[in-house]
Amino acid sequence: MNANEIRDVVVGVLRRIAPELQPASLRPDVTLRDEFDLDSMDFLNFVLGLHERLGVEIPEADYPQLYTLDGAVTYLGSKIGAGRGAAPPAPSTSSTPPRSGS
Repeated sequence: MNANEIRDVVVGVLRRIAPELQPASLRPDVTLRDEFDLDSMDFLNFVLGLHERLGVEIPEADYPQLYTLDGAVTYLGSKIGAGRGAAPPAPSTSSTPPRSGS
């Protein structure tokens, strides 16, 4: 997923929260909370929407990186990029045979 695709996802999630949003008027370096008068619940819904759409875990400590459009795109790009090419988790190997339903 490239930066433009990530930006489209971010804008799409924002439009669910702030339907009046005009994508062309988005300023990439202005805080989204200020630009769209998002309260803390709106911002949390934004973070949850990004998680749902992209499958990216976003710890609360990282929320400040999502405050601007550019910051969100950069942060999400790094999280998505970090997941690419990573080996899937190894299956659990147990030497104990599974229990029967007795």
